[in-house]
Amino acid sequence: MQDYLEANKGRFLEELLELLRIPSVSADSKFKGDVRQAAEYVRESLAKAGADVAELHETAGHPIVYGEKIIDPSKPTVLIYGHYDVQPADPLELWTSPPFEPVIKDEKIYARGSADDKGQFFMHVKAFEAMMATDSLPCNVKFMIEGEEEVGSNNLGSFVSQNREKLKADVILISDTAMIANDTPSIDTGLRGLSYVEVEVTGPNRDLHSGVYGGAVANPINTLAKMIASLHDENGHITIPNFYDDVVELSAEEREMLESAPFNLEEYKADLAIDDVQGEAGFTTRERASIRPTLDCNGIWGGYIGEGAKTVLPSKAYAKISMRLVPNQDWNKITDLFAAHFQSIAPKSVKVTVTPHHGGQPYLTPLESAAYKAAEAALTESFGKKPVPTRGGGSIPIVALFEKELGLKTVLMGFGLDSDSIHSPNEHYGLFNFYKGIETIPLFFKHFTALS
Repeated sequence: MQDYLEANKGRFLEELLELLRIPSVSADSKFKGDVRQAAEYVRESLAKAGADVAELHETAGHPIVYGEKIIDPSKPTVLIYGHYDVQPADPLELWTSPPFEPVIKDEKIYARGSADDKGQFFMHVKAFEAMMATDSLPCNVKFMIEGEEEVGSNNLGSFVSQNREKLKADVILISDTAMIANDTPSIDTGLRGLSYVEVEVTGPNRDLHSGVYGGAVANPINTLAKMIASLHDENGHITIPNFYDDVVELSAEEREMLESAPFNLEEYKADLAIDDVQGEAGFTTRERASIRPTLDCNGIWGGYIGEGAKTVLPSKAYAKISMRLVPNQDWNKITDLFAAHFQSIAPKSVKVTVTPHHGGQPYLTPLESAAYKAAEAALTESFGKKPVPTRGGGSIPIVALFEKELGLKTVLMGFGLDSDSIHSPNEHYGLFNFYKGIETIPLFFKHFTALS
């Protein structure tokens, strides 16, 4: 196996770079053809790697790539999930190289989607190829690679519910998360849920002259800014009534275990070029970013934003707001609570509309499961040290969906780093991480088969 990986690592990288050149931005309809091209590329890659089935399944949106290799129906089956769609690359001017012209610099691949999630799911394709080429695939494998994760996986639920038999497996394996460091492997044992909404604040029925009407008519931008600011108190606590009702508090022992992982606050601040951190009082920086719910404004706009000046009192202002949720919080309930509260705090001088976009439930992986133990053993063998269990701050909404529809637990065995700048300009993924993932994934298959 190792000889095959070493002999083909250059080709593996070139094939990933080819995939990264495809601008498969699912959020923007002008890239629809590129998204399909990426799907076809993934399908062809699975077929070349040795899948007996490699096909596209059409949805109301972008296609889902499905592949499988069944060596023996009596053996366990691992279902690999990933996504070939990527975030928009904006703002383009902040990239040091074009986002869809991948470059390798300082042993890292710079390109949109390099870490999230093309580089990570493609590790599974190449690991599968290596196992097939060396006749060492110990169990069955299925692939489900979608093209709408970055826009809420709106059509994945219906695909999963309609294809339960096709997707029948023993565990789901996902690489779409990060580990602590290249010398400190870790496994995410939980994910936060998500509620994502857009708000619109309307004042007068048209844009007004700020000299003629300013001071007498509500400015929607000013009003929206005040409303958003009121959503946190002076202790960083979210002020929406009943927001924390279902939050499960961790025990002192659980908090201590999470804090045992290596973390340097000064390095954290230096990496982000900030002088200090902030957040909910009573919790550490790592806890705030993993085990506590949050509310953040992701974008805000209104009025005149062109070059030069225009003294306008705008008719409308808008914002996009996301809430990360922790176990037992239900994203539908939280969305309703937010909408009711935001309407209630609006002054009579404006009208407010809240539009939910998408969301997902939080998730926890049982540490006593065979799948977790297999991941732990694989990483221990590959890195030479036992991985640290961590809680991820991000959201993969479909993980809870998989458990509901397929009755399957998920193992989150990611190889990215928090510093990979996913969703940001200059996203990158280390060559070490790419190759280490390809080396480690077959070990998961080996240990999971032995433990099942």
